Amino acid sequence: MSNDEIFAAAYREHYWAVSRYVARRLDGRTGEVEEVVAEVFTVAWRRRADLPAAPLPWLYGVARNCLANAVRGYGRRRRLVDRLGNDDTAHGRHLVDSPGSERPGAWVHEALARLSPADQEVLRLTAWEELDTDEVAVALGCGKRAAAMRLHRARRRLRAEIDRLRPPAAEALLEEHRHG
Repeated sequence: MSNDEIFAAAYREHYWAVSRYVARRLDGRTGEVEEVVAEVFTVAWRRRADLPAAPLPWLYGVARNCLANAVRGYGRRRRLVDRLGNDDTAHGRHLVDSPGSERPGAWVHEALARLSPADQEVLRLTAWEELDTDEVAVALGCGKRAAAMRLHRARRRLRAEIDRLRPPAAEALLEEHRHG
């Protein structure tokens, strides 16, 4: 198979997985998802001779870099808008959540958000993208042992954050389950 055919097969097979990967990391900024995914596959096209036999973890690694660029660009645009005084607060638009608007399990997402970006990413690669440790190593561009250690440490830190944030109702349910 030619490099062009290999790229075309990778695109067809993995476009939606890469799109989901990007969308989950740009939560609430759906307008940027297509741009980032297009950039991922532009890089993949330019480097099609380098595509590995199992390209998805490699594509996730490219997506991580493209996301980092997008986030930096978003931050620059946000600071510019703030300097120009054209933000929502300047126009009196405030979003207020209703008391019962918390999503189920929001405290778990809050615990994840308290972790470093590196910890968040290794946990997301295993939980959301369902990669095994070898594939995580490819996506992160590190060795297999390093990926396993990063995952172990990230899980330990997430557990500690969950324990700190666990709502009292969840604690009571856990206690009831232990003694029930």
